Amino acid sequence: MARRRLCTTVLLPLLLVPGCGGGQTSRQPADSDSGPGEIVVASGRDVTGKGGVREQLIDAWNRQQEKTGSGYRARLVELPGNADEQRSQLLGALQSGSAAYDVVNLDVTWVPEFAAAHLVRPLPDEIDADVINSVAGTARWGGKVYSVPFNSDVGLLYYRPDLLHRAGVRQTDLSKGISWKQLQTLSGDVARALPKVGGWTTQLAAYEGRTVNAIEAFASAVPDFELTDGDGHYDGSVAELTAGIAELRSRTETAYTLTDAVHSDEAASLSDFADGRTQFLRQWPYAYGSLSQSFSTAQLGVAPLPGRAVLGGQNLAVTESSPRAAKAAELIRYLTGRQSERCLLDAGFAATRTSAYDDDSVTCPVGAGGTPSASPTGESADRMPRDAAGRPAYARTTLLPALRKAVQRPRTPLYGAFTQTFTTQLGPLFGDDPPSDAALAKTLDAALRKALPD
Repeated sequence: MARRRLCTTVLLPLLLVPGCGGGQTSRQPADSDSGPGEIVVASGRDVTGKGGVREQLIDAWNRQQEKTGSGYRARLVELPGNADEQRSQLLGALQSGSAAYDVVNLDVTWVPEFAAAHLVRPLPDEIDADVINSVAGTARWGGKVYSVPFNSDVGLLYYRPDLLHRAGVRQTDLSKGISWKQLQTLSGDVARALPKVGGWTTQLAAYEGRTVNAIEAFASAVPDFELTDGDGHYDGSVAELTAGIAELRSRTETAYTLTDAVHSDEAASLSDFADGRTQFLRQWPYAYGSLSQSFSTAQLGVAPLPGRAVLGGQNLAVTESSPRAAKAAELIRYLTGRQSERCLLDAGFAATRTSAYDDDSVTCPVGAGGTPSASPTGESADRMPRDAAGRPAYARTTLLPALRKAVQRPRTPLYGAFTQTFTTQLGPLFGDDPPSDAALAKTLDAALRKALPD
């Protein structure tokens, strides 16, 4: 990724640089500010728990404001429900004006929808080269930057080295990665030695998890796979869908896929893996910290997901209705700065900046006036394996490369219609009498053309 000269001298370098000397000045998110007051940040649940790292970062920003006497204070509001319910709440609140949110934490798939509906404001249009290139792409829509990557996400493969060893497998370190064929072979080896242990599990219930798993299969089967064009219109073909469905069918064969995977979400699949009912698990980075509390390094491994992995995560955006848009943008710059991203990484999130992974001078300092510790209690009693610099042990070698190679889900303002259609139409594949790949592809193609019209 090409490096660009940065022209900021603040403690936490900006993700969005407002233009260097001699260059064109980028548009600012607001020309004025109504003055001191509360800045409300609306977000989904923090996977690091109550009083987690997101709230700690906001508290640290508030301490800075108190020291300078600015009169501003940020408050985090966590929305209840799953991702779909949170999206509906945010859309309803911003469209009706029923909730005074200044900053919203959007799933990366929602950015085009909120931007096209003019619910969030354009931001300065230059992106810091420190941001992982694949992640930076989630910030834009229609040629403009509407959001700032806060924390990222990517599919990973978790496995049990101890079960491989008990099954007589000689090579139990899979951290460099394996193919789906190798995963199937190893699943068979373990099943023969340990009949109660299944091959792998993932999230195939009728929700976003099924969409994610399907896109990973489709993108692995079809080079340069894209279901939408730059304007968000459907751009697939029956041939591409047929190849993708064939790959998804192969990955979810009952011979090595846990039966319960068809009804599983993130929590259920994590529980099945933690309870020893399966050898492999497709999950997000947060599971590394959670599983590390129960398993030793001899019992838990993590590797790149075979094939292509889907990019997830959340981006921060300034609402169009915010009366304090300029200060809200300042808050976002702090929350997505280098030190803040290192705090997020240390806490178990996937950081959006390369420096969080490979620059040991970028730290998450603890102390009065500094940025917070990764632990909600300020303690370091967690059992997550860490490298010499204090990062999660797999962060630089596994997580960062996975993020760089990850693929996005279709980008469209009609993403809600897309994922509902995609999830529903793929349902018969997991039924008692699944249709052929070609037949299902034709049905899916017709449905997507209706859901994403030109």
